[in-house]
Amino acid sequence: MRVAFVSASTAHHREARHPARLRRVAERLAADGHDVTYCCVQWWGGDHDAFEYEGVTYRRVTSDHAPRAFASKLPFVLRKVAPDVIHVATDPPLAVSAAKTAGRVLRTPVVADWWTTPDGDGGGYRRAARAADEILVPSRTVETQVREYGVAADAVRIVPDSVDMALVRDVPVDDRADLVYARRVDEHANVENFLLALAELRTRDWRAVVIGDGPERAAAERTAADLRIDDRVEFLGTLDPEERVPVLKGAHVFVQTATWEPFATDLLWALACGCVGIVEYQAGSSAHELVEGDPRGSLVTSPQEIADEIRAAADLERWAVDEGYANYDHAAVERRYLDCYREAVDDYGIF
Repeated sequence: MRVAFVSASTAHHREARHPARLRRVAERLAADGHDVTYCCVQWWGGDHDAFEYEGVTYRRVTSDHAPRAFASKLPFVLRKVAPDVIHVATDPPLAVSAAKTAGRVLRTPVVADWWTTPDGDGGGYRRAARAADEILVPSRTVETQVREYGVAADAVRIVPDSVDMALVRDVPVDDRADLVYARRVDEHANVENFLLALAELRTRDWRAVVIGDGPERAAAERTAADLRIDDRVEFLGTLDPEERVPVLKGAHVFVQTATWEPFATDLLWALACGCVGIVEYQAGSSAHELVEGDPRGSLVTSPQEIADEIRAAADLERWAVDEGYANYDHAAVERRYLDCYREAVDDYGIF
């Protein structure tokens, strides 16, 4: 299948969750033999219109980030690519309408990849929602945001992030920690509530780690020192999956406290690694969706309740793998993308 991904920003431009998600999907599809072209702002050197990387052909739409110029030039680039399906990120939202213009000419369906709705430009996102033939979202929380623009329920499909279950099964256990927090440590991380819960448990025997880096890491380290638990909390920084998964397999509990999370990918990895999941409910986070059906998981609303659930988890068996999350494996989630593409192509052909 010929798939055209469209996103002004890519994971090669900046570190962000949505571009990283699109890059992973594009590279996995290419690795499985699909013809994948990524239409974007140029990030490679030289004056080449296209550049191949990890099996994906990146094609220049514009040389710099100018949303209106990107939208105006995109249809011409897509006509050259002639894909079977157009998979477009809602960043910028103008790109969705531009992709739809090309889709009408090429008789090609447009699938919009909707990660979250930033503040501002409500009209642009409303038009994007109505332009797409189908909308992919990572969670029910984001689905609710999209439905507020008047999109029909059958036009929205949930496709979550994925994990590498083969890696989870095969790597050894690193038992350096009992309790884990993992996420980019930014303004949404809310690591403090995890640390406050640990302070409630200072008389018990435990070891904890924080995995991830970001602008709020220093503040989190100061909080651990102020709470006098810094000798028992290790800040590991960013770890590759091959380094992170052994730590998760060795841990007993994973605590999720972030205030914003379209999809709680780090929590998913931890659950697949057998961790007991404790999620502090946050209105801007979808993390609760992952533990609602998990008998080992729990949903709380305060650091005190986190501490209570950590105590209760002591009665649960320690696991290193939870096969109940095998349906989130990379291959299984890739099939969901392909099913969406094929159905979109078939439905488009009807008209």
